[in-house]
Amino acid sequence: MERERKGLSVWQLAMLALGTVVGGSFFLGSSVAIRAAGPSVLLAYVIGGILVYFILTALSEMTVANPASGSFRTYTEQAFGRGAGFTVGWVYWTGLVLAMSSEATAASILLRGWFPRLSLPLLGAVIIALVTLLNLLGAERLGKLESGLAAIKLFAIAAFVVLAICLITGIGAGSFPAAGGQGGGTAAGYSVLRGEPWLPGGIGGIAGSMLMVMFTYAGFEVLGLAASETRDPAATIPKAIRLTIVLLIGLYLAAITALFLLIPSSLVSEEISPFVSALTLHGLGWTGTVMNMVLVTAILSTMLASVFGLGRMLRSLADEGHTPAWMRDRTDIPYRGILVSGGAMLAALGLGLLLPQGVYLFLVSSGGFSLLFVYVVIMASHYRLRKRHGGPFTRQHGMRGFPYTSWLSIGGLIAIIASMPLIPGQGGGLAAGMMFVLLFAGLYVVGRRQRKPSKILPKALRPLPAVRPAAPGYAQAEMSEELTEDKKRE
Repeated sequence: MERERKGLSVWQLAMLALGTVVGGSFFLGSSVAIRAAGPSVLLAYVIGGILVYFILTALSEMTVANPASGSFRTYTEQAFGRGAGFTVGWVYWTGLVLAMSSEATAASILLRGWFPRLSLPLLGAVIIALVTLLNLLGAERLGKLESGLAAIKLFAIAAFVVLAICLITGIGAGSFPAAGGQGGGTAAGYSVLRGEPWLPGGIGGIAGSMLMVMFTYAGFEVLGLAASETRDPAATIPKAIRLTIVLLIGLYLAAITALFLLIPSSLVSEEISPFVSALTLHGLGWTGTVMNMVLVTAILSTMLASVFGLGRMLRSLADEGHTPAWMRDRTDIPYRGILVSGGAMLAALGLGLLLPQGVYLFLVSSGGFSLLFVYVVIMASHYRLRKRHGGPFTRQHGMRGFPYTSWLSIGGLIAIIASMPLIPGQGGGLAAGMMFVLLFAGLYVVGRRQRKPSKILPKALRPLPAVRPAAPGYAQAEMSEELTEDKKRE
């Protein structure tokens, strides 16, 4: 019992969040943002970091008041009703399942470079089965594993920054093994930026880069889903969020700044990691193999943390009667939610082999929309619940600048979503995402008449008792009972 009460630590929570966030979208996808905005992409990363800060602050305020396993899905249900909670939960789960199946494919392609005799479907299935089974070990053990994998990714980013500083300052010149004689007298430092246009695409370039920038930040919402796995959410969650924000924004800005001091944006290719391109330009071509190893680690880490969130989301949906009854878990570890999510990822991997490539990419790209959609809903739920409550949910100071920061965050996120059709290949993601929203909203309307009436959720958030519930899925039920007793006394 003592072991179960220990829960995830601040460091493990932060590493779980960073494990979800820092993945292929940063190591590879950042080249798309760099090509669109040039050096001004730094401004896009600052804007994205500010949005992440406000979203996480809003999520933290609601989580501390009610550390339910359903996190933002639960808060959406409290703010806008059961139909909204049903729709948001299933849109998020479906989008993330499709996105993670594509991540498994990407990892399989990298691994097949080392094991050419193995087929892509087999490698993809093994990867999905592995991350699913590892999640069955429980939050505490998974947190330790994820901390190690996330540390590798963070070390890789930090190592790139250190290498860049050495190349820029000339420290240790000639001590790095070169590849193919490349690099010779290639300049490094501010001279690389001297002839570089700071706004090659104008304001439109920054706007066009924001979608990919937000994708590189996406995944931090797992902090809310992990709240019920902590011993003291009121103390642990805010500390984990602050640590996550500092590490994430700090490392991202340092890495991108170092990148622009090594290579002009015109030499960045969307087909190759910009970090590999920069180091290869300076004679460190051997980093390609190392970066591929980091990429595989990054993808596996992202998938592990994502399956963790998928299992908790499915348990939350099951606890509220939004799934068949057999999917409900009564244990701390949501075994059924994890296994169903893993099975769905295998099915999505099979769809990728059966459907025409264009159709499958159309579905997979909806994963980006689903995450941005969830962030809008988080901010809208926080705004509505806080207005209803009449102030912050806890004794601690709530989100700064409320309600103006809420309006700015919601407006910024909606603008990013609206810009999706302006970027080649992303219009389909917007259409697929909207299709899923309409599909699940329609399913709820149709299924509502066939379901038995269930307990109505409270219309305002109130702090939970200090005693941690026996199983994380019951936090919301306890709060409902507490509020019901209050009403009877009134």
